[in-house]
Amino acid sequence: MISKWKAKLEDPANKKKVMIYGAVMAVFWLKMYIIQSGIFNLDVENFNEALILAFNPLSSIFLLFGVGILLAGRKGMLAMYIVGSLLLYFNVLFYREYSDFLTIPMLGQAANLAGLGGSITDILSWTDIFLFVDIFAAAFLLFYLNGKRLTSFQPKRKEGFILAALAIPLFIVNIGWAQTERTELLQRAFDRNMLVKYIGVLNFHAYDIVLQGQTEAKKTFADSNELVPVLNYLNETKSGAGEEMEGAAEGKNVILLSLESTQTFVVDNTLNGEELTPYFNDLKEEGAYFSNFYHQVKQGRTSDSEFLLDNSLYGLNRGAAFFTHSGNEYEATPEVLDKEGYTSSVMHANDATFWNRNVMYDSLGYDRFYSKKDYDVTEEKSHSWGYLDEYFFEDSLAKMEEMEEPFYNKMITLTNHHPFTLPEDKQLIEKGETSSQTLNNYFQTIRYQDEALKQFVEEFKQSDLYDDTVLVIYGDHFGISENHQQAMGEYLDKDINDYEQFQLQRVPLLMIGEGIEGKEYDTVGGQIDLRPTLMNMLGVEDDNPIQFGQDLFNEDRQELMVTRDGNFANEEYVGVNGTCYDRETGEEVEDAACGEGFEQAEEELALSDSVVYGDLLRYLDETEMIEEEETTDQ
Repeated sequence: MISKWKAKLEDPANKKKVMIYGAVMAVFWLKMYIIQSGIFNLDVENFNEALILAFNPLSSIFLLFGVGILLAGRKGMLAMYIVGSLLLYFNVLFYREYSDFLTIPMLGQAANLAGLGGSITDILSWTDIFLFVDIFAAAFLLFYLNGKRLTSFQPKRKEGFILAALAIPLFIVNIGWAQTERTELLQRAFDRNMLVKYIGVLNFHAYDIVLQGQTEAKKTFADSNELVPVLNYLNETKSGAGEEMEGAAEGKNVILLSLESTQTFVVDNTLNGEELTPYFNDLKEEGAYFSNFYHQVKQGRTSDSEFLLDNSLYGLNRGAAFFTHSGNEYEATPEVLDKEGYTSSVMHANDATFWNRNVMYDSLGYDRFYSKKDYDVTEEKSHSWGYLDEYFFEDSLAKMEEMEEPFYNKMITLTNHHPFTLPEDKQLIEKGETSSQTLNNYFQTIRYQDEALKQFVEEFKQSDLYDDTVLVIYGDHFGISENHQQAMGEYLDKDINDYEQFQLQRVPLLMIGEGIEGKEYDTVGGQIDLRPTLMNMLGVEDDNPIQFGQDLFNEDRQELMVTRDGNFANEEYVGVNGTCYDRETGEEVEDAACGEGFEQAEEELALSDSVVYGDLLRYLDETEMIEEEETTDQ
């Protein structure tokens, strides 16, 4: 047997095959290594992790080209080389914008791409062409060498099978090696950066397919028993409503104003001596302002913030619930307020289908969606993503003045959106001078947004609505991603480490209206807390027990804010990527101080996911009946 294999390997034709296989795979390996280590910010911490990063492409490369040979020989190899290259490049583009990787649910949101416009062109670079030149090298190796046609190079199916089969032991070695650095690695599906660092981007996509299959099965096989651990957890950890603002806005209208891509670092801050948000800086003195309020979104961005707001459930780690679970049964805020005589609506001057809003809003119980077709959107009044905020505010206030009261209305702005550009006559402040053009532009759109906000709030104060309305202004998600850490450090004059990056995820939250005292709150909270806070202010009895947020005004609440990545902040600590920091000083402390916080964060996210993936709220009435029967028996 050995002599037979030795003879085969000594055959010139087979030697040529081995050489070509090795050369093509080496070129693709080099491409993957350059992208994973040079473009993705995977935070390699030691030499062992660097070796794992270099090793992890191998199993996916063997599988990719093995399948290619099985399907169509040389042509199949080249086809899979192109497919792999495109998948890598799409991840590069996505990572530039979101500091994240593509998932199967995100591919289902391709309809959103039609509305991205300038955002896509802004993340393209002429240097990207160098990420494709290797395809020509692969084609040359496979079909030409020394100027002569390689007619003798004809891969056989069994060779493709062998390559594909070798991927299995390579992946097993990869996983075993990776778990010397991170135990239970595959259980940390919420941390895509970590997964890609340890198993590679293509293996991550294969694993993502497995996760998607598991996700689809969860709803099919779910039953009411799965609600029991959720209810038990919430009964043990969540406090009731606070007394401070209970019923303070009873019977009043609610206007929720979602400020696009607005982070707290711009508040009370300046550029070249000019305030970035002069109006908001003054306005926050008139109401309840929360300075330690965080966004908690992931791939769903603004739609995630809406999901958190209306359900007090976490958005998903993969994709957006607005797309993947719009057919679920929810007991959202609009449905609850409908029983109290409220009408509900959303105002957003974008296409109704963007983020699948036209479908999801029906599932959440909204009565009306004012989309792009309901506004006087002209070229003169638009720029980049569409209708400029000043015109959106003017039209929206006019619509609200005609609404039946009491109403619950959500407004979503557009202008302060990547790539953060404005017409010249709307630029009220000079651009920044950092190393990031994105951040430099961001200062201008933030300043414009503040001026548009001033126009809206001052007109709102003069309207008949003001005395009977509570206005809630909040940021929906970050605008400046961690890809711009260097520039943020230049602007803020500090090093942006994990702790500082985490603190940059704070977004403004301000509540104003008659009867709301001007006061700053430093309580730690997040978007998941908005629903219970509002319900208590309105004096509404919210019968849905499946909510993970807590009233922000309750002094007895557990101050725990969990991000979709499994990180957290509480009264004392911030836990980020397994490291513990003092929340006030940012200094590292013993990891053990954050152990309980990380555990609770992971449990809370898992339980919320079980509700959404399993569509468990459809069993809520059934579960409540069981609980009532048990109480009666006792």
